[in-house]
Amino acid sequence: FSLTGKEALTHFPSLGSSTNSAQGKVHVKQCDLLKLSRKQKRLCRREPGLAETLRDAIRLGIMECQYQFRSERWNCSLEGRTSLLKRGFKETAFLYAVSSAALTHSLARACSAGRMERCTCDDSPDLENRKAWQWGVCGDNLKYSTKFLKKFLGQKRIGKDLRAKVDIHNTNVGIKAVKNGLKTTCKCHGVSGSCAVRTCWKQLSPFHEIGRLLKLRYDDAVKVFSTTNDAVGHSELAGPQRHSHSPKHPTSPRSTDLVYVEDSPSFCRPSKYSLGTAGRTCSREGNCESMCCGRGYNTQSRLVTFSCHCQVQWCCYVECQQCMQEEVVYSCKQ
Repeated sequence: FSLTGKEALTHFPSLGSSTNSAQGKVHVKQCDLLKLSRKQKRLCRREPGLAETLRDAIRLGIMECQYQFRSERWNCSLEGRTSLLKRGFKETAFLYAVSSAALTHSLARACSAGRMERCTCDDSPDLENRKAWQWGVCGDNLKYSTKFLKKFLGQKRIGKDLRAKVDIHNTNVGIKAVKNGLKTTCKCHGVSGSCAVRTCWKQLSPFHEIGRLLKLRYDDAVKVFSTTNDAVGHSELAGPQRHSHSPKHPTSPRSTDLVYVEDSPSFCRPSKYSLGTAGRTCSREGNCESMCCGRGYNTQSRLVTFSCHCQVQWCCYVECQQCMQEEVVYSCKQ
């Protein structure tokens, strides 16, 4: 399961308010529309609500990826995505991480929102959760989400293949980023808003925060190779020495590091990995020089319309005038 982008553009038939039997058939059809392995399709068919959640996760991951890379040469476009996923670039690492993070986040939220039949609110057996249930508050069910995801992705055995190890490592970085963003949210129930009685529950961070964290991990991604651990007798991922104390001995990447095995292309010109940067808009003071790869950029003026001089009118609406201003747009040359 990875972000190809094709599934997110598929129109799903609506479940509507038909009978359970009809809903079941629609759910199975939704699972068949997704690009899944045979085992994943079986799991999908057994979990009503999962197909919609998977589609939501794909959209969430794609939108966040494109937002985080909007100013980069590679802008996470859908063009070239399939070829990119076959390689071991830094960009591939980010795709695996943001994909698993979006799925973890979407599953946990779907449980607490009542969109999944086999899970509900956070059911961790502690006092805070029981109190939250009593007040009708529903915590995001990260426990169910991560447990189901490992089963869905089939990560029980890690093969000897370096690329397989790298993909699984980056997938787990995404899951860990969601876990690290779990926050405790509290609500007061006392008289006049006092906190004499307080309920607390676990809530996931907004996905933008997780995306921003993964982008920082991408910026500091570690190039790795495979090495044999004599103590345990199998190969492990290894990267450059972090400190200068023992330069001869490589170190294992941290569980929070994104890792890659081959250097990325420049993404300047059209290739099977991207459309290149020709025609892309850029910021003259910011990223034009880098994004345009030394080819220079075109400058174009245009008039844009926007709302201005807005005033609140009695009682309940805002009245604005329409203003126009000149805007300068910079775009990379061919």
